[in-house]
Amino acid sequence: MKAILLAGGMGTRLRPLTAHTPKPIVPIFNRPFLEYQLDLLKNVPDIDEAILSLSYRPERIEAVLGDGSASGLRLRYVVEPQPLGTGGAIKYASAGVTDTVVVFNGDVLTQIDLAAVIRLHRERKARATIVLTPVENPMAYGLVETDAQQNVLRFLEKPTADNITTNHINAGIYVLEPETFDRIPDGVPWSIERAYFPSLVERRETFVAYLYDGYWIDIGAPDKYRQVHRDIMNGTFRAAPFLDATATRASVSSSARVAEGATIVGPCFIDDDVVIEAGARIGPYTIVGRQSTIGAGASVEGSILWSNCRVGPGASIHDAIIGRDCQIGEGARVTGGTLLGDHSTITDHTRT
Repeated sequence: MKAILLAGGMGTRLRPLTAHTPKPIVPIFNRPFLEYQLDLLKNVPDIDEAILSLSYRPERIEAVLGDGSASGLRLRYVVEPQPLGTGGAIKYASAGVTDTVVVFNGDVLTQIDLAAVIRLHRERKARATIVLTPVENPMAYGLVETDAQQNVLRFLEKPTADNITTNHINAGIYVLEPETFDRIPDGVPWSIERAYFPSLVERRETFVAYLYDGYWIDIGAPDKYRQVHRDIMNGTFRAAPFLDATATRASVSSSARVAEGATIVGPCFIDDDVVIEAGARIGPYTIVGRQSTIGAGASVEGSILWSNCRVGPGASIHDAIIGRDCQIGEGARVTGGTLLGDHSTITDHTRT
């Protein structure tokens, strides 16, 4: 069985962070995001290969993930000749595949029991199975209506309050039969959500939903990207290095150098070869990427710093996301949800 990961998006909501780093490999702590999806796939013995459907900066993704030999799941890369939409990308990536395929949107983090989804698909002899998840504000999403037997009945795009019949949305995880892809035209943009799925309903083909109410998040926006880290540190989503996390735990690399007089308040994460100088304070929900330096008397709280950042003496960073190789000057103040792209410089005593 093959898995297809739709990882071709440009990550526009995360810019400027994704100007140099494609969204599928933005770091979650010290691992590329896509590795968390691959971990999920590796738990299903039937899946022997993951096909990555790419478009934006594919060479960067392949350079980071390699061929999968180190992780035990073979990886294959397919680059769209032009943007083909979700349906077109699936058909292009699945060329030559005849067995059932599992499809993941490339920005979804979840702990779903994928084997159970596949089992439902096979038990129902479905042509397609879609994972649905509940949301608190149904009017903000397109909804998917099902009957008591979990058959998909219809899709409701951005419904108004008076026609909401469900709070379930498309979770971006599917199990599909390739013989149904003949309805997807070759070489043109085509949507799986707006064209392929409705065609299954119209033709009365067996199209079932797997209802999942566990952890699910789309990391594609800054607030969600920040939330993922907090959820892992709190234990809401179980992942290393916080598999045994408590509300006060700090994860500090053995190669980090923390000066006497520095303060570290968990939960937080300090990666390899980080230097924390005297009088500096690392506050809760902070991630400091490898080979970064936090200067004397500086304060970092509720923020994510990627690798090789330099924070000057007395500087303060609160609730910000800072890309790689950034320089924060002495006494500078960075606050209020600021996003800095790679190689940014904040000069001494500047306020953002």
